[in-house]
Amino acid sequence: MTDTTDDIAEEMSFQSFDDDCKLLGNLFNDVLQREVDSTLMKKLEKIRIVAQSACNMRLAEIEDSAEMLEKQVAAEMSQLTLEEALTLARAISHYLNLMGIAETHHRVRRLRSATHLTRSCDDVFTQLLQSGVSADQLYHTVCKQEVEIVLTAHPTQINRRTLQYKHVRISHLLDYNDRTDLTHEDREMLIEDLVREITSIWQTDELRRHKPTPVDEARAGLNIVEQSLWKAVPHYLRRVSNSLKKHTGMPLPLTATPIKFGSWMGGDRDGNPNVTAKVTRDVSLLSRWMAIDLYIREVDSLRFELSMTRCSDRLLKEAQDILKAGRSSFHKLLEPTPVQPAIAPYRIVLGNVKDKLLKTRRRLELLLEDIPCETDPWDHFETADQLLEPLLLCYDSLQSCGSGFLADGRLADLIRRVSTFGMVLIKLDLRQESGRHAEALDAITKFLDIGTYSEWDEEKKLEFLTRELKGKRPLIPSSIEVPPEVKEVLDTFRVAAELGSDSLGAYVISMASNASDVLAVELLQKDARLSVRLRVAPLFETVKDLREAGSVIRKLLSIDWYKEHVIKNHNGHQEVMVGYSDSGKDAGRFTAAWELYKAQEDVVSACNEFGIKVTLFHGRGGSVGRGGGPTYLAIQSQPPGSVMGTLRSTEQGEMVQAKFGLPNTAVRQLEIYTTAVLLATLRPPLPPRELKWRSLMEEISKVSCQNYRSTVYENPEFITYFQEATPQAELGYLNIGSRPTRRKASTGIGHLRAIPWVFAWTQTRFVLPAWLGVGAGLQYACEKGHTEDLKAMYQEWPFFQSTIDLIEMIIGKADASIAKHYDEVLVSESRQKIGDDLRKELSSTEKYVLVVSGHDKLSDNNKSLRRLIEGRLPYLNPMNMLQVEILKRLRRDDDNVKLRDALLITINGIAAGMRNTG
Repeated sequence: MTDTTDDIAEEMSFQSFDDDCKLLGNLFNDVLQREVDSTLMKKLEKIRIVAQSACNMRLAEIEDSAEMLEKQVAAEMSQLTLEEALTLARAISHYLNLMGIAETHHRVRRLRSATHLTRSCDDVFTQLLQSGVSADQLYHTVCKQEVEIVLTAHPTQINRRTLQYKHVRISHLLDYNDRTDLTHEDREMLIEDLVREITSIWQTDELRRHKPTPVDEARAGLNIVEQSLWKAVPHYLRRVSNSLKKHTGMPLPLTATPIKFGSWMGGDRDGNPNVTAKVTRDVSLLSRWMAIDLYIREVDSLRFELSMTRCSDRLLKEAQDILKAGRSSFHKLLEPTPVQPAIAPYRIVLGNVKDKLLKTRRRLELLLEDIPCETDPWDHFETADQLLEPLLLCYDSLQSCGSGFLADGRLADLIRRVSTFGMVLIKLDLRQESGRHAEALDAITKFLDIGTYSEWDEEKKLEFLTRELKGKRPLIPSSIEVPPEVKEVLDTFRVAAELGSDSLGAYVISMASNASDVLAVELLQKDARLSVRLRVAPLFETVKDLREAGSVIRKLLSIDWYKEHVIKNHNGHQEVMVGYSDSGKDAGRFTAAWELYKAQEDVVSACNEFGIKVTLFHGRGGSVGRGGGPTYLAIQSQPPGSVMGTLRSTEQGEMVQAKFGLPNTAVRQLEIYTTAVLLATLRPPLPPRELKWRSLMEEISKVSCQNYRSTVYENPEFITYFQEATPQAELGYLNIGSRPTRRKASTGIGHLRAIPWVFAWTQTRFVLPAWLGVGAGLQYACEKGHTEDLKAMYQEWPFFQSTIDLIEMIIGKADASIAKHYDEVLVSESRQKIGDDLRKELSSTEKYVLVVSGHDKLSDNNKSLRRLIEGRLPYLNPMNMLQVEILKRLRRDDDNVKLRDALLITINGIAAGMRNTG
């Protein structure tokens, strides 16, 4: 396809997007005309028109006129009553959400209409075969691939679940509207349905009135599986299988699982006292219940479909055995009679499967209610293999009878679901901070009168832990009495033993810094008598810990007991997690990116030295400031050798809904994960071409980190400036997550969690965590005469290119003039200079990023993104101005509940307009 044809297709696609925005906008306007007082509607329309003009002037770079019109908007808003401000906030917020729905649908439409999808299985398989990879190597690498996407409950999902459902329904209606065979009556009914949904949205309270519990958060994650991933996974696996068959002659094995899912919802207790051992047990049982419930529905549909009588001898014997034993509640209906001479064997076998699934579900309901239930193991399913056995028997029978076409339909989809989701739907990781394990061991060693564990040096700790791990006697006496915090840690391990490794994934240790942190968890697992130990993944988060990560892993693997344990119990695999959020808050995005790159290199090297395979677990946030960004770009920029067919990665908050909330987008995301990991495995990205590039990165990183820390940590006025210039202090009213916003009771940046830190700056459109320090580092390198080196690094080193591209993208979303408005109204005069200096810093960063990338304008390499961002500005800009006005009023009257509501609605709207939060 030529560039001209591409341009025409792109323009046509945008025309459809504009039509969707216009349709939803007009219908929303009609709803407002009915719901809102006409005088107020005139005021709202006047503000919208002036804001649109200001935005046009800003885009045309007529700054004086833009500033004058923006001041007019701010003046109009200052005259609004509280009720009027609340209505305006709601109107803009909902409009931005409707635009977001249209934008997501626009992406789905483009995927559907594309004749050639880049990064698809077809595209990447062709690419690899042409580059010299053999068909056999390609086939076996795909079949062995192990990618796990871990859904987390990090509090960045603003919208209530009720509204998310309504948004999904509007998306489905837009999909229906694209059909070319609709009659005039069909379209009228479609418009009526859209009006009903929009009216329902307007009349619904958009704010959460209570904090969600960890179980509520887990239900939200399970709903994503039920509503989207359940349908997307078999579709995605068919796509992989068809592409493999086309390029290698062999389809994907039916039970192969290139991608699986994990969850932290209900298992992540780091800094969240609300996640208890009981919560973890209940969430895990709830997840099992939902899996069984979904399987019951699928088996019901299959029984209806597989009515045929011809089958293999093995299946016939199984059906007859079931009838003889009377094991199926359907056997009386299916026995041969004069009018029914032959049995329907598939229905009998599947009827028995449904019976056992119903009993399994009932058993789980009793367990959830803490009612004892003694059941015969033959009466329920415990493992995925037990459920797969009769399904594969049916599949093989259909294939042997020449009905492969039937076998490869609904039945194959169910087999693939069972292989992917197992009996638990999503396995739960457990996460706890290293210090909590040390506290537990302190209590034990004190009780045993052998000293205080946490006061020992590292060597003494390792000696003690290794000795106890090798020993056979239990460590913790049954008579021990411990503080509640320690009891909770010990209870977690007891619940882990009860649930077993079939229900649980990894045990992640946050703030890990020593080999003893890992052995401490191994010892607590041993003492709780876990029949199969969970793999233990140390999480390295701060810059200091990232620099030591390789040394810690070397120390760990040099302990004979541990290395043998990893080989024997975990197939010679060590999982290591790296954290993007805290490292970014600690040292700035650029330094964090470089330290993460080096830490991964060192960890891979350490594992290779001991002959151990490594799986890197990436703890990425949704925003660039917390390590987020496009999946493909992120995976393709990892150090060579760090992605060898295995990868784990978190997907957080609003990004779970954005990437996996609709089946079509979910299929595309799963495919991108598969092809990116495949490429990184078979054709790893290039390392830095020259040694001096690494030296230059060190220098840039050092200057960048110094610049970032001198502003954020060393300027005593900065913390107050941050609290004045952003709505950070008010974010606690949002009720979007079950955990506290701070790790400890302190007002400093250090103990503030990374999410509210990024969230607050995203609200003001300054997005400071994503770029602060970058400009200073690049300027230093350019002034030292390294401009050409930087340009070469950008062209030839994938890691450096993706780092610069992500920073360029986020600067494109930043708006210094909006940030300035926050400062002028909210920041005390003595601290205004901090904002002035930071805005100069942003301008300098933009200048040097463009020098390196060679682009004339920000997002020059992504004009579609720029166009989408510009389309939101006429609504996003006035929303920011309204937030400033409401913050000003609220800080004078902070008990005013309606003002709080208005503020929270502006936060929702800005999050929708920015398309992410934290």
